[in-house]
Amino acid sequence: MKIPYELFIGLRYLRAKRKQTSISVNTIISIAGVALGVTALIVVLSVMSGFQEDLQGKILGINSHIVILQFGGNIRDYRTVIDRVKTQNGVLSASPFIINQAMLSSGKMTQGVVLRGIDLSYKGSTTYLQKTIKEGSLDTLKDERMHGIILGKELSKNLAVFIGDSVNVISPAGSLTPVGMLPKMKTFKVIGIFDSGMFEFDSNIAYISLKDAQSFFEMGDTVTATEVRIDNIYKARELSHEIQQFLGPPYFSRSWMEMNRNLFSALKLEKIAMFIILVLIILVAAFNIVSTLIMIIIEKGKDIAILKSMGATNSGIMSIFIINGLMIGIVGTIIGVIGGYSVCYLLKTYQIITLPGDIYHITHLPVKMNTLDFIVISLSAIGISFLATLYPSWQAAHLDPAESLRYE
Repeated sequence: MKIPYELFIGLRYLRAKRKQTSISVNTIISIAGVALGVTALIVVLSVMSGFQEDLQGKILGINSHIVILQFGGNIRDYRTVIDRVKTQNGVLSASPFIINQAMLSSGKMTQGVVLRGIDLSYKGSTTYLQKTIKEGSLDTLKDERMHGIILGKELSKNLAVFIGDSVNVISPAGSLTPVGMLPKMKTFKVIGIFDSGMFEFDSNIAYISLKDAQSFFEMGDTVTATEVRIDNIYKARELSHEIQQFLGPPYFSRSWMEMNRNLFSALKLEKIAMFIILVLIILVAAFNIVSTLIMIIIEKGKDIAILKSMGATNSGIMSIFIINGLMIGIVGTIIGVIGGYSVCYLLKTYQIITLPGDIYHITHLPVKMNTLDFIVISLSAIGISFLATLYPSWQAAHLDPAESLRYE
């Protein structure tokens, strides 16, 4: 197979002669610059993807994938709604819940919380909560005589209560009595403590049974909303719209993406910003490629003149140096991808970098390697390297052979 002379010469110029060691060193530095930029990009984006996935998992560990509500108030025929929703493709389970604000007090400690009433009789309604229980038992919530309550880890610390202790639940709305509207208070027994890993959840959420919530908030046989869990969380938006159309007015639904849109949009924007910032490392390496090619062109001026006198075209000369610079980018990118993957693998497997769990609620850097990130980073690095070769190659193609040979 005949090799094009542009490819042969372009690859040959990557290896400098003994008296041109500076060119060889510059080539190595250029390759190292590209490799360093690619490695940094892969590691940073993989860590950020890991953080996003970890945060997403914790949010969905407490919240449902889709929430169905009713315009103008609570849902009365929630059993019918649940039965209808379960017939939809992709729905794993559906269950009613009550959510309201309340005050918890124990001794001299008082704190406002979000109180959720849940029904354990519905399949899948508390699967997520069961996984986060660290002390006590979720099944105890079924005992209606006990009036149990499950607190978050941080909330139990703030109130200084443990399993078996009692807390007073106070409704800010109160209840109507012969002497007027007075705050309603009821004593509950702590039967469990959960740890979701999210400080906001662990310090502000408490669970009681659905019947206790209906009785305490005087809601009768109604619920605040119905939560739905599906088989593909990334199709929650589409399935939410389908469920809303299926149920029709007065019901409407919201997916977890819509409810946490601001948070995940901020994370996505931060990831894009980090990508742009770290691409600057590759741009610096691109300047090294430019300087290396210029030095090679200066050193090879005589060779260029001879090639032109032998019939080489301007496009052929350009191709030689484009190939030369592009190979620097490709080799650097390959090394960078291997290096980035290796670092991510070590961070994920051996958890080299540890974090204080009481501050970040994770003990090590979470890492998630996305194939798409690897592809985008690789193409970006090679594309920047290619653009860096254009001006020096154009300059080489337009050298005057007579001027190059005049002083030889």
